[in-house]
Amino acid sequence: MTSLFVVLLLAFESIGGIFFFNKKKNREVDEESDQEYDHLLCKYVTDGSGRKIGESISIDDDVVIIKSKERFLGVPLKHIEDKGKTLLVKGLVDFDKAYEMGEKWRKNSFYELDQTEAVEEVNDGL
Repeated sequence: MTSLFVVLLLAFESIGGIFFFNKKKNREVDEESDQEYDHLLCKYVTDGSGRKIGESISIDDDVVIIKSKERFLGVPLKHIEDKGKTLLVKGLVDFDKAYEMGEKWRKNSFYELDQTEAVEEVNDGL
């Protein structure tokens, strides 16, 4: 009976170890891909003329998200060049498309509270 218990314990330990190590490898791959573009964040972004567009705040797949005043812009990484303290957008920027990509990121990334629902809940409680 004891030997059966030891065999089962060793089997569970080896199976659990396989799953543990696989998850660790996946986590390391995710961390490496996140760190690959960290050097592009929190930098001012300029266009070819040297005009400031905004500041890089996030990377979404292969798109750099730029905060420009009240708007969010999305520019593909292939159009971004790292110039040390700043990022340069190579080529002409289609601001309509960039705004569309930035808005898509914003909607997926932020939870917006519907103020009308919040007010209705407060009034119902009175």
